[in-house]
Amino acid sequence: MIKNTPGTQFLQPLIVLVLLIGLVAPEPGSASGVTIPSARIADPPRGDIDCAAQASVARAWNLQTLDAIVRERARPTIHARNLFHVSAAMYDAWATYVPHAQGHYHNESAIAPGTPTTAQAEAVSYAAYRVLRHRFMNSIGAAITLPSLDTCMQDLGLDPTIQTTLGGSPAAVGNRVAASVIAHGLADGANEQNSYVDYTSYFAVNTPMLVQLPGTGGMADVNAWQPLIPPGAFGVMNFLTPHWGLVDSFALDRPAPGALYLDPGPPPLLGDLGDAELKADVLELIRYSAWLDPDDGVMIDISPGVMGNNSLGANDGQGHPMNPATGEPYPPNLVRRGDFGRVLAEFWADGPASTTPPGHWNEIANDVVDHPDFQRRLGGSGALLPALEWDVKLYLALNGALHDSAVATWEAKRHYDSARPISLIREMAGYGQSSDPDLPAWHPLGLPLEEGLVELITAQSSAPGERHEHLAPHIGEIAIRAWLGHPPDPATQHGGSGWIRAVEWLPYQQADFVTPPFPGYTSGHSAFSRAAAEVLTAFSGSPYFPGGMGSYLVTANGPGYTLIFEYGPSEPVALQWASYYDAADQSGESRIWGGIHPLFDDFPGRLIGAETAVSAVARALELFGTPPSAPAPAIPVPVTTPWGKILLTLFLFGLALGRLRA
Repeated sequence: MIKNTPGTQFLQPLIVLVLLIGLVAPEPGSASGVTIPSARIADPPRGDIDCAAQASVARAWNLQTLDAIVRERARPTIHARNLFHVSAAMYDAWATYVPHAQGHYHNESAIAPGTPTTAQAEAVSYAAYRVLRHRFMNSIGAAITLPSLDTCMQDLGLDPTIQTTLGGSPAAVGNRVAASVIAHGLADGANEQNSYVDYTSYFAVNTPMLVQLPGTGGMADVNAWQPLIPPGAFGVMNFLTPHWGLVDSFALDRPAPGALYLDPGPPPLLGDLGDAELKADVLELIRYSAWLDPDDGVMIDISPGVMGNNSLGANDGQGHPMNPATGEPYPPNLVRRGDFGRVLAEFWADGPASTTPPGHWNEIANDVVDHPDFQRRLGGSGALLPALEWDVKLYLALNGALHDSAVATWEAKRHYDSARPISLIREMAGYGQSSDPDLPAWHPLGLPLEEGLVELITAQSSAPGERHEHLAPHIGEIAIRAWLGHPPDPATQHGGSGWIRAVEWLPYQQADFVTPPFPGYTSGHSAFSRAAAEVLTAFSGSPYFPGGMGSYLVTANGPGYTLIFEYGPSEPVALQWASYYDAADQSGESRIWGGIHPLFDDFPGRLIGAETAVSAVARALELFGTPPSAPAPAIPVPVTTPWGKILLTLFLFGLALGRLRA
């Protein structure tokens, strides 16, 4: 539970987390880090996965799941559940043949101890295949997805028409496991049988905003979520799965009946408790919007040597002094600030035509395991695991944590029902300015003025040749320096930044998407990403990417892969992260660049993700069990980390949490 005494309520779970994952550096190895495939910003449906060529059948079915998600609508809660249930089916089928392991949804005693690995893989395949066929049989992309699933079975030498659940054959075992997972899914609170429709009678208090028009159309409650009607949309964006807090979790326990799983406490509210914090964070988000201009000439260093290494729930890092794999400093990585912000926003956008945030972290996990220096040792030590065993265990813990992050985050979203930046900025601008009662357009709920960023439009500022000349018809209104919006031809032009009416501000997002269809607080991206980073750290035994570097390259204007929302980047940009935590933190920060979340949504999301990972890893280890002749799974203790660093981490954590509750 997150809410309690500031700085102390996470002490026990954080200590467990430190003991669980360790703060250890990897052994020196290759200087070559993990390169994320260059077609990541958009995930075109493939439908041509060579299942027989994968390291394990579990990887093959994970790729099939990700491919099916791309062809579906961007529904992160539902797809986190799909990924988890497929992972649980694969693990439960595998565990059937392992006497010391337990299944999560389906638990049989070992039918044939010592059964050849081929039979185990066969059972895993039938389990995954049946769950995937069930989940995606009515999906938008079913015409591609279902034949692809059949082809995968055939590639593996299996007959997809075998549906028996009787007997001890691997096919029957897999089909029984799938039947258990499917039955559970029809009774887990998701309302799958009715297309996941909300059954809790959620009703938005604000009328929808027609995005093309200035302002919000009027908000009954400026602090509450407002549905949108984006350009080109067929109707109003409804709250996606507001009932998701009622879905069965993998490993979370409610602290008390009726309490939230993980309560971050209320967000800052305009005109109420936290008013100053909200206004400061809104100003910061506008500032980031103004920086989305590659033509401003500002260069920044985005090397892991100067970026990352934050405390949990903070942006206080100064980078890493050296690459732990090479023992050398990270070289500088100078890029245009406007290019960096746009690439960051698009790489982590995970909206339409993507695998969504949970799927994105599955892709990253797969890329990590594919690195030549990576060893499949649980916790970074102990026996080298076969590819199938590693994959079913990793996917269970990873997707269990991601599923629980969706449950806990959406429960908070529903409970606090908070506004998104597009509504806040436009509505506050409609009120006026809140900095000086002696100036025109003063209102306590207005935008704070900041020279060069948020200004009043005056006769002087809008005179010919002045900065607001083009806004002369709007004297007395609020202007902001921000991203100018989608250019007439995004394939050849970029918007840049300049002065606009604040009531017309847009986030840096896809034109027909604008903002995800659910409240802001807390950030799902931050929770998903931190949870995945914690699981990868626990399983690999190190917080660092293999080779001490994860990277993603976007090429410059012209041939090769570039941006989607608009033309760019102007020069190649390589996103780089030393650790999984650095990547996770940048995912949260990307939503500020993209205009989706203010900072006060980000930090609590990271904390939720961290705690869901602790529970998920602990539950997974419990299910894995321990072979009678082997020691417990080797999740490392931080023997190389001084206790002073641990205590400092706890102290900084307390300070961060205290800020959230202030």
